[in-house]
Amino acid sequence: MALRQYDEELRAIGQALEAKGVTGFELYKLEAGYFVKDLSEHTPTFHSTLRDWLRGQRHSNIEFATYGFELEDVEELSKNGRALRTKQGQPIQFTDLSNMLRTIGAYLDSKGAELIELHKRPISMTLVYRDKSGHEYREERPVSSFYNFFLQLYVKRGRTE
Repeated sequence: MALRQYDEELRAIGQALEAKGVTGFELYKLEAGYFVKDLSEHTPTFHSTLRDWLRGQRHSNIEFATYGFELEDVEELSKNGRALRTKQGQPIQFTDLSNMLRTIGAYLDSKGAELIELHKRPISMTLVYRDKSGHEYREERPVSSFYNFFLQLYVKRGRTE
């Protein structure tokens, strides 16, 4: 089975999620692409709240948005993202979701691992992946723990601040 290039795919998804204002999410890798559950609370509309109340459903009215990214969509997002890349000489910020996810993708690529799922919270991350021999790993770590790896990638790419 050919492994994906997660650095580019996750960067493209990160740009799409940034555009939607998503910061906390659960991402699942599927055969055909990716599924993302936005963990931001979305208040339902008045009509859906009224409809639920009339049906006797008086429980929590919190809804979560979900997004699907088929592999073809990810490729198109990646092409569009390359066209909008940061201009030479401008600093690249690790805190940008697209750069953070690119770093995590490169981390997976460096291990030759297959992504299973990724949970992003404000300051922590849970990464579930499978190595070449089929062993599954779960890493729960602060987002900041990827910063040094980000710097190594930045230097490899020949960027200067």
